Amino acid sequence: MSSLTAKNNQVIVAMSGGVDSSVAAFLLLQKGYQVIGATIDTGYGQAPEQAALICRELGIEHQVIKARDIFEQRTIQPFAAAYLMGRTPNPCVDCNYQVKFPLIYDLAVKLGAAKIATGHYVRIYEQDGRYLLRRAIDVGKDQSYFLYRLNQELLSRCLFPLGEMSKREVRELAAEVGLASSRQKDSFDICFISGDDYREQAIRYAGAESRPGDIVDAWGRVLGRHQGLFNYTVGQRRGLSLSLGYPAYVLALDIDHNRLVVGRYTDLLKDTARVTKLNFLPFDQLNQPLDALVQIRYQAQPTPASIIPDAQNTAEALIRFERPVWAIAPGQSAVFYDGDLLLGGGYLI
Repeated sequence: MSSLTAKNNQVIVAMSGGVDSSVAAFLLLQKGYQVIGATIDTGYGQAPEQAALICRELGIEHQVIKARDIFEQRTIQPFAAAYLMGRTPNPCVDCNYQVKFPLIYDLAVKLGAAKIATGHYVRIYEQDGRYLLRRAIDVGKDQSYFLYRLNQELLSRCLFPLGEMSKREVRELAAEVGLASSRQKDSFDICFISGDDYREQAIRYAGAESRPGDIVDAWGRVLGRHQGLFNYTVGQRRGLSLSLGYPAYVLALDIDHNRLVVGRYTDLLKDTARVTKLNFLPFDQLNQPLDALVQIRYQAQPTPASIIPDAQNTAEALIRFERPVWAIAPGQSAVFYDGDLLLGGGYLI
């Protein structure tokens, strides 16, 4: 990633063709910025033509960044590899800090633009030389969870025009302005996965075969057969085809022995977890225990906890929850907050 040193009012807006990025671009135009729309063409999701249409409606330049290879290398391949290791990845986190924001940033360097912007629902501000994020005003649409890995260089150039708006206000403004995207439905899917069968597609991306094996309890007693470990995730209840006299849930995926470990709902309640590849926004490194609200999956309720740094490995920490949390899934992100202030996070292991 190159260094960005421009000092002008030009801003590169990541444009998907959806309503959020469309309104973000419109708002920046209204504030007097010189706006250029840019679409990252990964070969998946919406085609660049929709974004180009919005840019024509707004009267702004549109550029396309060809990124299929880098997207597959930095997002799809790690996603598939994580599934093969029995984890439950969140590819949107990786895509934001390894693909989307760096590519938009690099285009800004190339064009000499001072800022980059997206349609994420989050608020940004500067304090004591650090760039920090807060949850969006519309808490139900808040996307700070997906942005905890962004570094200070990227954040120092970011604008998030929708952070103070509700989704309803965004749609109403798009309709008022007459943007074609005002009628588009929200997308909640992983962009490179078609339909709901994301596990099967992850296996296909990895070129692996799903092998049947034993379903066992925590003591190793065989209870039945599974249809391939990659069809399951921690906390799953459906699809087990077991009759045990109590509801059974997936506790763990034993990749080494191709066994699916199941148990009761209460067996998934844990009061500790470990995280790795930590990243923090208000400071560079965690040197002492930190009390925070910890969110272990997107839209989960945050739980009070203490984050205790590993004395031997600064990239890892122990999370000690104030009360047990349910279904801690390796591969997901644990994200830390102080009220609505995003502190940072890491990957659950």
